[in-house]
Amino acid sequence: MRHLLDIDDLSTEELSELLATGADISKNKEKYMDICHGKKLATLFFEPSTRTRLSFTAAMMELGGNVIGFSDPKSSSASKGECVSDTIRVVSNYADIIAMRHPNDGAPLSAAMHSGVPIINAGDGEHKHPTQTLADLMTIQNHLGKFDNLTIGMCGDLKYGRTVHSLIVALTRYKNVKFILISPEELKLPRHIKDIITEHDMQYIETSDMNKYMQELDVLYMTRVQQERFVDIQEYLRLKDSYILRADKLKAAKKRICIMLPLPRLNEISKYVDDDPRACYFEQTLNGKYMRMALILKLLDEYKKDSSVGREIKNQAEPIMSFSKPLKCRNPHCITNKDDDLKQLFVSDDNKVYRCAYCEQEI
Repeated sequence: MRHLLDIDDLSTEELSELLATGADISKNKEKYMDICHGKKLATLFFEPSTRTRLSFTAAMMELGGNVIGFSDPKSSSASKGECVSDTIRVVSNYADIIAMRHPNDGAPLSAAMHSGVPIINAGDGEHKHPTQTLADLMTIQNHLGKFDNLTIGMCGDLKYGRTVHSLIVALTRYKNVKFILISPEELKLPRHIKDIITEHDMQYIETSDMNKYMQELDVLYMTRVQQERFVDIQEYLRLKDSYILRADKLKAAKKRICIMLPLPRLNEISKYVDDDPRACYFEQTLNGKYMRMALILKLLDEYKKDSSVGREIKNQAEPIMSFSKPLKCRNPHCITNKDDDLKQLFVSDDNKVYRCAYCEQEI
């Protein structure tokens, strides 16, 4: 069964097809009004969300389908201690497709292993957010008309920013993309994401100076410092105002720079920037609806055809099922440390570096 857990689950050709479908939906809404009549989407949001949850709901309704689910885990059996796999086994009896957000890294993989219908990762912890990446790609395409030969600035929380991680992975498949990684030392991009950039023979520069490379950027992707990812509240308070984009900082920027933000906004972009024609973050939310509509259509179509295309674990590595000494993922945010009975799975790359198959943390 086909799921979308990671943006790498889609080939470059499939991304192009989805972008074309999303663009067609935006221009010909009536054409798609009843295409999902009789189908049900379950939105299982174990973590707060406004844009992603509502865009999935709007997407399915505008396709003529229905929506069931919950927006607060306190209103579900998760509050009683039910594990993800049990929830999914039950809900997949009631719905044709499931969009799930969860605070634990790797939870969508656990869901996919136990689901009878396609699973869409609507964000898992600090790990991945592939449908936001679809919205981001449509926004870049609409404003710049290409993905090759771009300089992409990522600014703010690059350590916990799952939207950043997924977008970087997507952009490494294109030609001559350069990344400017702007963050304080404590919030630098994780090593395994930097390794992916290097594996694709692309350049990246790490800096703490937001202004130094402004004139080079084709895209500036701002992120908020996420309080919910911090154990130490004092560390959050110290870092939360690290970068604020104000109108004066854009004087050196290109006339066609695409300014993006996955939202919600705290104060990382001044409201005085909102009227700048280069500000694209509210358009991102609309594009998210179109791309989620396109994705729902694709997954339901492949499910209907009983597609044999399944998800391959990253790097096409084989799961490691046993060791002379039992291994356990030490990432406290990993789903394996939430659901104790979940089978531990690991993958290795060519350098024999072992990673948890769920959250991709090194072991």
